[in-house]
Amino acid sequence: MSKITLRVNGSVHALDVEPATPLLYVLRNDLGLQGPRFGCGLGQCGACTVIINGAAVRSCITQVSSVKSEITTLEGLSTQGKLHPLQQAWIDEQVPQCGFCQNGQIMTAKAMLDKIPNPTDTQIRETMNSTLCRCMTYYRVQAAIRRAAKTIAENRPAAAKGVAR
Repeated sequence: MSKITLRVNGSVHALDVEPATPLLYVLRNDLGLQGPRFGCGLGQCGACTVIINGAAVRSCITQVSSVKSEITTLEGLSTQGKLHPLQQAWIDEQVPQCGFCQNGQIMTAKAMLDKIPNPTDTQIRETMNSTLCRCMTYYRVQAAIRRAAKTIAENRPAAAKGVAR
């Protein structure tokens, strides 16, 4: 066992865990977070996705000792009780069926929108291609991402939009 400090969703956690423990296990078992889920355990399905350094990372294959930066989970997207635009778009577009993949879908979409604020349908499909959904709600996922991108753009301050005052 080793002392490891993680910063998750803005909070610092000091833990005594085996360094090779998958990050997913620490997030769920030690910190009680339910967003990231165990799917395949091989980093292929995306259910366990979290954001580290702006990238969508598969937490089931990431050793906890390798994480040195802020971790954002699904629980960390909402602020002051207000859903993130992606979370709201998921509801508005009625994306979830069984809901199992939703963590991976939303977190992957968040990492993409942070880098590509106005993605094309092709960019959305290419980015989301690696996050599997057994219920096949891919068209709803795409619609929700487009809706969230629009909402985020509308809420961006005028200076950030490049509009002269």
